[in-house]
Amino acid sequence: MVGKRAVFLDRDGVINRSLVRNGKPFAPRNLDDFEVLPGVASTLMAFKRAGLFLVVVTNQPDVSTGKQTPELVEAMHQILRETLPIDEIRACFHVNEDGCDCRKPKPGMLLAAARMHGIDLAGSYVIGDRASDVAAGKAAGCFTIFIDYQYTETPPQMPDATIFSLAEARDIILSGMEPNIQDK
Repeated sequence: MVGKRAVFLDRDGVINRSLVRNGKPFAPRNLDDFEVLPGVASTLMAFKRAGLFLVVVTNQPDVSTGKQTPELVEAMHQILRETLPIDEIRACFHVNEDGCDCRKPKPGMLLAAARMHGIDLAGSYVIGDRASDVAAGKAAGCFTIFIDYQYTETPPQMPDATIFSLAEARDIILSGMEPNIQDK
């Protein structure tokens, strides 16, 4: 039996607005700055209606560096759970130097979610706005979609699709689904 199909979404820059300084994106530091982007709710509802499992996979290294508390990150995630049709949220609090398997660009969060929920990675999608999102998706064997905000950092290597909004990702994903489950 083939597993369920999923959409893995990065958090900052995909679901909520990133704070961009000098061309580089940063996670919000407080609840006042935590803003779900326009169109996210309707796009995620369309994914759910199409039968897709939705998993947020987010690096939150500010917890490890002391710039953010786990409680504040959890409060942000609770807002997402209460307002969006998300099935699971996975967060990595490590920094690169920790060498963990969960921090993107490694695919640990995706692989763990796939094992837990019976997800078919080859039939699933990763949507992100940074090279590490695309690399994690590629390593897990997913179709990768890069939202290009023109950050002043190295772009990802060969995403399967490059777009400029989550709505464009919706069109790509739903156009690849069976006609009887597309959002009308």
